[in-house]
Amino acid sequence: MSARRGVTILGCTGSIGCNTVELVEARPDLYRVEALVANSRVDVLADQAKRLKARMAVVADESAYPALKEALAGTGIEAAAGPAAVVAAAELPAEWVMAAIVGAAGLAPTLAAVRRGAVVGLANKECLVCAGQLMMAEVEAHGATLLPVDSEHSAIFQVFDFDRHDAVEKIILTASGGPFRTKTRDFMAGVTPEQAVAHPNWSMGAKISVDSASMFNKGLELIEAHHLFAMPEDRIDIVVHPQSVIHSLVAYIDGSVLAQLGSPDMRTPIAYALGWPNRIDAPSPRLDLAAIATLTFEQPDEIRFPSMRLARAALRAGGSAAAVLNAANEIAVGAFLDRRIGFLDIAEVVERTIEGVDHCQLGSIDDVLAQDREARKFASDVVRRAS
Repeated sequence: MSARRGVTILGCTGSIGCNTVELVEARPDLYRVEALVANSRVDVLADQAKRLKARMAVVADESAYPALKEALAGTGIEAAAGPAAVVAAAELPAEWVMAAIVGAAGLAPTLAAVRRGAVVGLANKECLVCAGQLMMAEVEAHGATLLPVDSEHSAIFQVFDFDRHDAVEKIILTASGGPFRTKTRDFMAGVTPEQAVAHPNWSMGAKISVDSASMFNKGLELIEAHHLFAMPEDRIDIVVHPQSVIHSLVAYIDGSVLAQLGSPDMRTPIAYALGWPNRIDAPSPRLDLAAIATLTFEQPDEIRFPSMRLARAALRAGGSAAAVLNAANEIAVGAFLDRRIGFLDIAEVVERTIEGVDHCQLGSIDDVLAQDREARKFASDVVRRAS
């Protein structure tokens, strides 16, 4: 890189955001920070902004603005708050944007970065799950670059021959299986939020950890992969790989199968996206295959984990079905973390919402947001009746 690349980090205080901050901070010769955006953790945001000498720091929670302004007093760093300020931060002239705001809340700022032709590191599954066709059309229309940051999609991106798409037979997403991979449904009926967020391989936020435990994350990733790589649903496989060493694979029509391997550390796919089209150093543990010795694989169990069945059905249905699926899952996971419903109720809330909300074709982002609101209301009613 001949000049320092401007960087904005949306969701800087979450797991992905903090890892991105670490990598950016290690290379001040390569990166300068335009904006950092957090939801409400003012103390972490202010500390990051001062360390990275950010131009702007934004907190989505408007009530946290006074605390942020006070924490940044005298630093020359601009403080702002509220949803409009989050979008404005994404519109600043940073060449590279990390989109790591969890959930549908990340849609508007990610779209803002895409519409100015930025290179976007996409760590928000929901942008493509809720609005995949619209988002990919915007990427093409504005000359933006979308670099997947999920370890699975990053792995596929690194071994996918985009110039010979017709040579790809299928893509294979790997899944760790989460903490309940070998547990019965009777056991899962009684699990606590603490058990669900205790992932065996990865360190992630609560919502993403619960999605991993229910394997909803794999259903969302299937929909995301469909849009990222223009692959039909029936040419996307899922295989359980408990060691989380092979992050995903691409199978070609000549029988070759290419895989990307690495230690289960999110700094590796983040570094790949941050350095692209080059590669930069990352402090991830180096892979020692001899020490690991054994890699195993299993077929996913859609009886114990119905989320993958629901995701495939939503993808086949098209229109707003996937947006409804995502919104219902966000409501259900929140209710589970609040101990209002059980772990197995998550999939039931989602299925009942998909069945109860009329799907429509999505002609605009406003349509997506309208379906998201309707699905959240319906799912909240389902939760209220169940709790």
